[in-house]
Amino acid sequence: MIRIKRVYREPSVRDGIRILVDRVWPRGLTKKRARIDGWRKDLAPSTALRKWFGHDHAKWIRFRKRYRTEFMDADQRSVLKELARLSRHRTITLLYSAADEEHNQAVFLKELLDKLR
Repeated sequence: MIRIKRVYREPSVRDGIRILVDRVWPRGLTKKRARIDGWRKDLAPSTALRKWFGHDHAKWIRFRKRYRTEFMDADQRSVLKELARLSRHRTITLLYSAADEEHNQAVFLKELLDKLR
């Protein structure tokens, strides 16, 4: 199972493996409080893409297309496939820091991973 959750929300045993998918560490959050199992900066949008998007809902469709092209690299695809395989047997929660719960990289990553499962 693949879940998504804002990293600022209270960790839960239901989260399973907690993976942060932001390129920068969430503001004001300690590592102890975050209780992450892994930080996959390589799955986050590039800095240029993140800044261009700026969580502007009007750019969401274009953001998704540009973000998808960042996964054309074989190494990136193999990481996604690895997580998809793992999610068949364990719960994985993709953590993000954005305030927008519908338009962020974790939402898009979950969609990609669900297709690979």
